[in-house]
Amino acid sequence: MAANFGANSRYATTDTRSWTTPDGQEISYLARRFLPHPENLAGIGSHVVVAGDRLDNIAAAELGDPELWWRVADANRAMLSLELTAEPGTTLRIALPEGVPGMPHV
Repeated sequence: MAANFGANSRYATTDTRSWTTPDGQEISYLARRFLPHPENLAGIGSHVVVAGDRLDNIAAAELGDPELWWRVADANRAMLSLELTAEPGTTLRIALPEGVPGMPHV
């Protein structure tokens, strides 16, 4: 069963699990979300980091929604998202979410 998160959430397609305690109480929890392989994500652009950049602002500018910051992190294989904006001049890849095919270049 999938969790009930908004469509723009990185957990939108993540399943939930449940565990029953010895006394019969059922506890629901979110299954582990594995990071996608960036090379499998369809690239749609790039962003060069400037001093003071934040992923939510980059996502708002590049993807139209600051809550999609996780897509920038996924496209750049980031476990610690703050590292992506730590060094001005770094080029970040902007990509579609996993499973969404890109358009071929014409």
